[in-house]
Amino acid sequence: MKEFDYIILGGGCAGLSLAYELDIKKKLNDKTLAIVETRDEYKRDKTWSFWKVTDHNFDDCVIKSWNNFSINSELGSHEVVNKEYPYQTIDSGLFYKKVLNQLKQNKNIQFFKNTDELNLNNSFIFNSIPAKENYQTNLWQHFKGIEIETPKDIFDDEIFNLMDFDCDQRDNVHFFYTLPFAKNKALIETTWLSKMDDKTLNDYDIQLEKYIKESLKIKNYKINYQEEGAIPLFYPFNKTDKNKVNIGSAGGMTRLSTGYTFLNIQDHSKYITNNIETIQNTKAYHIGKKYAFLDNIFLNVLKKNPDKMPKIFLNMFKASSKTVIKFLSNKSNIFEDLGIILKMPKWIFIKNIF
Repeated sequence: MKEFDYIILGGGCAGLSLAYELDIKKKLNDKTLAIVETRDEYKRDKTWSFWKVTDHNFDDCVIKSWNNFSINSELGSHEVVNKEYPYQTIDSGLFYKKVLNQLKQNKNIQFFKNTDELNLNNSFIFNSIPAKENYQTNLWQHFKGIEIETPKDIFDDEIFNLMDFDCDQRDNVHFFYTLPFAKNKALIETTWLSKMDDKTLNDYDIQLEKYIKESLKIKNYKINYQEEGAIPLFYPFNKTDKNKVNIGSAGGMTRLSTGYTFLNIQDHSKYITNNIETIQNTKAYHIGKKYAFLDNIFLNVLKKNPDKMPKIFLNMFKASSKTVIKFLSNKSNIFEDLGIILKMPKWIFIKNIF
């Protein structure tokens, strides 16, 4: 059995971000690291987007940034402008290429397809793989997106549409998300906030085709790329051992009310790296207890009042743009939290506190 100082289980965004941070901060010059990842090759398979409220290592992997975005519903539209915190989109293919090119230069880092050859008992483990349990009745953010290209310039690439609720809700919460990378190219996603046991919501291709042709009025286009996924809007149960730290979604780095994870992973990776010498006794990293409390209330409202959510989101984004962005990115102070809370329907939220 092979011995390593550190083992990362899962070579996705969380695992590779941590390995990259450890390597560039010279923490692996005299330590060994094994990364366990089952995939045969890395290629573009995801798109990560977020408001840049803190610095990160991957500005050169950003394919587009915006300062303007819109929210649409049957009740109307609202446009938000914020130049302080640009909304960035990262191409996972560029991210994988950058990280792997860096890691392969360090002879102390090795990749494995499974743990059969590794001694897990004497290593410190960073686990990004959620426990395998049946979470079908929990809330998820599940989606499918396609990048389309049109023969003519159609999109305004200076503004993206964060949420378009003017679509069939099917007694859940449903919206479309459009990121225009160029005037003739955009990623369009159909997104549901629902339980995963209702398979009638999974006709993603039909939803996308209808939205593109009927709502966006685009008849002629080609599909360059597709992605599909599901983000848990709950904290998966992962046992915490003395020689293990959970990272990524498995470590609670997903903001439950939004699904945003990428920047939280980067902050967690920096925290681990700064404390790596004493990681076994270092206090666990959390997004913030107040966000867990507020998100729990928000998700209870979503479960019981899905029909109210378009109006709730629309009202929330009518707060100060800086306030709402910092709140959704878990960087807000108590006064900014109150600015958001005051935009919420009071009685509905009060009932869901208990």
